[in-house]
Amino acid sequence: MCGIDAAAKEAAVSEFLDRHPHTRTDRSDHPALRGCAEIRWSDFSGCPAGLPAVFRGLLDEASAPDAERVLTNVLMDGVFHINAALPAALPFLLRLAADQTVPVRKSLLDIVVVAAALCQPVEEDDERAVRLLGSDTAHPERAQCRSAFAEHVSLLRVLMIDRALVNDEDRAILAQVA
Repeated sequence: MCGIDAAAKEAAVSEFLDRHPHTRTDRSDHPALRGCAEIRWSDFSGCPAGLPAVFRGLLDEASAPDAERVLTNVLMDGVFHINAALPAALPFLLRLAADQTVPVRKSLLDIVVVAAALCQPVEEDDERAVRLLGSDTAHPERAQCRSAFAEHVSLLRVLMIDRALVNDEDRAILAQVA
């Protein structure tokens, strides 16, 4: 499987912090990020500890595009595989995507849509799907994402109403987890 290994993710976060050092020390009290710094991100396999700084970078016009790229790479383990940290990241992604002042709002919603698509249950007797996506027992993060979506369904529904932000195809994907 082609994927992004932990060392590459760590290097990407380190490079981001070098390019945007203000995100290291910025203690943003943005409501969408409440609780983000308290999560032990490095406890998730393949997730760098510096993720809160990357999240803070999403709020800044200059660093937001770079932060979104790094965040996407950290939260995905490969083309069809989500990282174990994604369920913990979803509440922040949903709140940021709902905030019209966030510079990369649409891109964050794209991450949410991909998460919604990839967290769908895989039937154990569907050999092709299991081969492509792995079994649900091997990937508990899918069920954890579904739980995170269920916990934040009101935010999800607010996002789905915004026709300028969400097209019909993405709305249908989001509806599966709403």
